[in-house]
Amino acid sequence: MTELAYLADEPAGYTRQFSARVVALPPGGVVLDRTFFYPVGGGQPADHGSLALRNGVPYPVVDVTKSGTSAVHRVRRPTSAPFPWKAGDEVEGMIDWDRRYRHMRLHTGQHLLSALIFQRTGIRTQEATMSGAGGTIDLERPIPPGTRPEALASEANSILREGRRVSIHHVSREAWEKNPSPRSGLVSLPRQVDPVRIIEIAGLDACPCGGTHVRSTLEVGDLSLDPAVPIALGAVRMPFRLVDAMRPTRSG
Repeated sequence: MTELAYLADEPAGYTRQFSARVVALPPGGVVLDRTFFYPVGGGQPADHGSLALRNGVPYPVVDVTKSGTSAVHRVRRPTSAPFPWKAGDEVEGMIDWDRRYRHMRLHTGQHLLSALIFQRTGIRTQEATMSGAGGTIDLERPIPPGTRPEALASEANSILREGRRVSIHHVSREAWEKNPSPRSGLVSLPRQVDPVRIIEIAGLDACPCGGTHVRSTLEVGDLSLDPAVPIALGAVRMPFRLVDAMRPTRSG
């Protein structure tokens, strides 16, 4: 079992370097007792980075996936070199911060866009994906005629510039189901999720999510929205992008 340490609170998402112990070595991978690497899921790509024994050679982490209750870090190494680790070894993890922070900005921006579209139209998000400097939001049906993407982006950017707090809190599954907040998303919670991790954008949205996020909307920067295109079953897909994907990163 791997403790997904990035889930804990807002500062945890800003962790760049950490120590952990090896608990298993499946073919091509490393399982740790805890990790701050985000495993691919929920539309957010996996973190990349490296793992190394203390003062040892770093091995690039090229993917992270969930396998049951474990996170498997896929490492790249020379095929001719014997793998020097064993269960119980302590390793240092280093996260590719530029990649992680860009995903934090994208994911928080997606939450805000989905919440704003829901507020203005009552249309919920079926699925969202992120990659590179942008992503897509799949909406359950087309937005009403006259609701222009440029106008939605302009309103979203005005809210982003207000610097609203983005916070994380955990509630029991029972408490959430008794009083769920209005949801901009249609994704149902897996049965085993308890407690429920809530990402809240102050005054706008509170949504269950296991992804990584920035602490203030000001960190997202401006977003652009493209016109939606039809996809299956009457849904539409709306692309969005970070206007300045290469802006300076923020530390914890």
